[in-house]
Amino acid sequence: MDRIVLSTVVYRSPEEVFPYLESFSRYPRYSEHLESVDQRGDGGAGTEYDLRLSWRKFGYTAHSEVTEIAEPETLSWRLMEDVDARGEWRVEPAPEAAPEGEETASRVYFEAIYDPHSADGDAISLPTFISLDWLVSKIQPRLLGEAKEVVARLVADIEGERREVDLAVHESPQ
Repeated sequence: MDRIVLSTVVYRSPEEVFPYLESFSRYPRYSEHLESVDQRGDGGAGTEYDLRLSWRKFGYTAHSEVTEIAEPETLSWRLMEDVDARGEWRVEPAPEAAPEGEETASRVYFEAIYDPHSADGDAISLPTFISLDWLVSKIQPRLLGEAKEVVARLVADIEGERREVDLAVHESPQ
């Protein structure tokens, strides 16, 4: 299993940050590869989301489920089919990290655990002469960069403006 763990400081309290994390409908703002999100459920644990992704000429809909919510600390999710993947958002109070002029801060963690070789080749329509292994080899190195950009855009959405975001990479694939 591969794992990505990133964190950054947001100049808001956990109670102000958490609604952005649980609002999956906002997620297309954060990723250039996420086209749309369809929700089935009330947003709580057990809610399912269809996340329509595209990259180059490839399209895929990831079927995910929120597995646990402990507001305002954690939101856990998993993919329901095609790829063995799960993860979570965590928010911890970090008032000591607030710079001068900011009232408070929180540290936001994004974690994704996945097995890139568990992908179901039948779930993605690939052109002739393109193998699933080739596609995984092209996407996997880009995942860390994409995760960083998602977190930076999330911070801009929460704070209302884009700024230089210091991202700590706690763990990434080799």
